[in-house]
Amino acid sequence: MQGMNATNESSAITLLIAESCQMNCELMAAALERSPYPLSVIAAATESEEVLKHYSSRVPDVCIIGSRLKDGARSGLSVTRELCQLHPPARVILLLDSEQPELVIEAFRAGAKGIFSREEPFEALCKSARSVHEGHIWASNRHVHYLVESLADSRSAPPPEPKTMPLLTKREQSLVQLVSEGRTNRDISRELKLSEHTVRNYLFRIFNKLGTSNRLELALYALNHQLTNRDDSVE
Repeated sequence: MQGMNATNESSAITLLIAESCQMNCELMAAALERSPYPLSVIAAATESEEVLKHYSSRVPDVCIIGSRLKDGARSGLSVTRELCQLHPPARVILLLDSEQPELVIEAFRAGAKGIFSREEPFEALCKSARSVHEGHIWASNRHVHYLVESLADSRSAPPPEPKTMPLLTKREQSLVQLVSEGRTNRDISRELKLSEHTVRNYLFRIFNKLGTSNRLELALYALNHQLTNRDDSVE
């Protein structure tokens, strides 16, 4: 992108950004490249066709795409879906103008690896780019709750045989249920009368048992394996 700073692309996380107008692209690029993280904007687009073209030619590490582009109110969602179908390794963060549950759910279904609201601090967007580049999902507890509710509504497959699931203690099952409800570590500590440090330790142990790496993956695992009916007794 013209005007890109002198960040060494070989060490920086390369970005493609897509907004509804060129000015927004330039403002976002300047802000991203001033962040303390090694971020380098290598391409910018205002229309869906440009997003696909630039991705194919530059293959950025992360794409930050607004839900509204020049060619339509939800064109960012549509091009994300097309991009992820054409290039499965693509990592996309979708910028949403609002956090309506249906928009959040549609963004995940389109293939986004991160959801970011324009009401959040810009510094968090920089962190999200690094997190998604490292292979994580970027989503708030509220986003997780929207997705879990949506999947629960449409669930029809029978649960797997219990013997195929890792053994969780009743305490761990309680934590899984609360995470699935979108609760924070502080909420969980109050609910279960544990310190936040203990809650974190439980979560790490659960992640290791289930092969998950973050709260979103844990919530999805819990839903798919029928682990969301909490037993209030503990061990």
